[in-house]
Amino acid sequence: MPLEPSLFVIFGATGDLSARKLLPALCRLAAGGVLHPSTQVVGLGRTAKSPEAFQTWVREALVEAELSPEQIAAFIDHRLHYVSIGDGLAEDYQRLGQVLDELGRDHAAPNVTFYMSLPPAAFPGTVSGLGEAGLHRRDQGWVRLVIEKPFGRDLTTAQDLNELVHRYFKEKQVYRIDHYLGKETVQNLLVLRLGNGLIESAWNRERIESVQITVAETLGVGTRAGYYDTAGALRDMVQNHLAQLLSLVAMEVPGSFDADAIRYEKIKALRAIEPIRPERVVRGQYAAGTIKGKRVRGYLEEDDVPKSSQTETFVALEVFVDSWRWQGVPFFLRTGKCMPKRMTQIAVRFREAPVSFFRKLGCTQDTADILLITLQPDEGFALYFDIKVPGDPFELRRIPLRFSYKERFDVVPEAYQTLIQDVMEGDQTLFVHASEVEESWRLFMPLIEKPPKVRAYAAGTWGPREADGLAILDTDIWQGN
Repeated sequence: MPLEPSLFVIFGATGDLSARKLLPALCRLAAGGVLHPSTQVVGLGRTAKSPEAFQTWVREALVEAELSPEQIAAFIDHRLHYVSIGDGLAEDYQRLGQVLDELGRDHAAPNVTFYMSLPPAAFPGTVSGLGEAGLHRRDQGWVRLVIEKPFGRDLTTAQDLNELVHRYFKEKQVYRIDHYLGKETVQNLLVLRLGNGLIESAWNRERIESVQITVAETLGVGTRAGYYDTAGALRDMVQNHLAQLLSLVAMEVPGSFDADAIRYEKIKALRAIEPIRPERVVRGQYAAGTIKGKRVRGYLEEDDVPKSSQTETFVALEVFVDSWRWQGVPFFLRTGKCMPKRMTQIAVRFREAPVSFFRKLGCTQDTADILLITLQPDEGFALYFDIKVPGDPFELRRIPLRFSYKERFDVVPEAYQTLIQDVMEGDQTLFVHASEVEESWRLFMPLIEKPPKVRAYAAGTWGPREADGLAILDTDIWQGN
C-alpha cells in the first residue's frame, strides 16, 4: 500500500548528497510503488535554474545510480520540480510557501517533508526561515523536518540548535538522520537481540567479555579537508555513528517495539556511560603509507590541510556502561581513515569456558566465541566457535556460522531508501532524539576540550601502536572477516 500523498522538499537539491543518495532513493521508492502517485519532489537551490536544466542534472545522477531509463523517465516527468530559494530572505520563504500551496492543491498532496541536505552553518537560518514564514505547520496534513548530521559541533551549539528547532517544530516533527541506523543489519541487531532467547540470555556481563565497534575507511580526507580539519574523527564519527551503535548494543530491553520506547532506552544507555579516562583514549593522524599496493600521501600532505594540523583522523577509546547488565565490560570504539580495509563492524567477544578442558591434549589456543555483526560492506553476521579438526593429533579450530544478506535476499534496501520511507510513514525509531544528541556531546566534550596527543600511523595500518590495547584480542578474526 503506498504512503500518504506528500511534497518532499530538498534544501540543497543540487548537492552531492542529493545526487548520490536522496534522489536515487526517492526514484527507487517511486518505482517500487511505495510513493503515492500524487507525491511530488521539489528541489530547492540558491541559483535560478530552468526546469529543463535541473531535470538534465537529475537524469545524470540517476543514470549514475544505475536506475533504468523507464524508472528515470517516470520520476522526472511526473514528480520533479525545481524552485530557487534565492538569498533565503523572508520574501523567498513566503514565495516558497505559495509554490508549495499550489503544488499541494494541484496534486492533492497536503503533507510536506523538508529535508535539510545543507552545510551545518545553514541549518539555523533555514529553520528560522521556515518557522517565520509559518511553513512549520499546515491547515491540513503534517509537516516533518529532516536534519542531516552533524547536529552542532559541541554541546553548546547542539543545545542552541535544539532550542531553535523546538521554537517552531515539535519533537514529533523532527527527524535527525544518521544513515548508519538505516542499514538493515543495524535494524536486525534489535531482532538478533530481542527475538532470539539464546542471544538475549547471553547479552550481559556474565557471558560477554568485551565489545568492539569499528568504523574503518580506506579513503583519506579527499576533498573534505576544509570541513574535516575543523571537525576530526571525534566529531565526524565517534560522537554520532559510533555512539548510536553503542547505545543500541548497550540499551536495556524496551517496554515495546516503538520509537519512544526504543529511543528512551538508548538515552538511558548513554547517560549510564562512565566518564571516559583520557589515558584510555588514543588519537592518531595518518602519515604516508600503502593501501592495496598503492602509495598514499599523509594527512599533512593533503590539499587544504595546514602543515601544523593536530586534527585526528583516528580514534580508539574504551568506555564502560555503569549498569547492572554491563558492569565491568569494556566497550572499545575505533574509527579511522586510511585503514587497510573498509568495514563497519560490531565484534562481541564471549567469555571462555571456565575450565580449559582440552589443554591437557595440547590445545592451548584462544577458544572464546566471537559474534561479528558486519554493517558494511557485506552485511550479515558470523558466529565463530570451536570444532575438532578430523584426524590426529587432537586439534581445535574456530570456524564461522555465517548469514549474508546478499546471499539470502536478492535486494537489500539502501539506508537512505529505508530512512526516507520511515520519515514519510512518521516512524521515528531509527532517528535521533534531541536528548540523545545532547547526551552524546556531553559524553565526549572533555576529550574535545582537552584532546590527548595525536600520534602518527602509516596509511594502510590499523592505527597507532598505542591503540593495540584498545581492541579485542582476536584481531585475526575481526580484521580478516
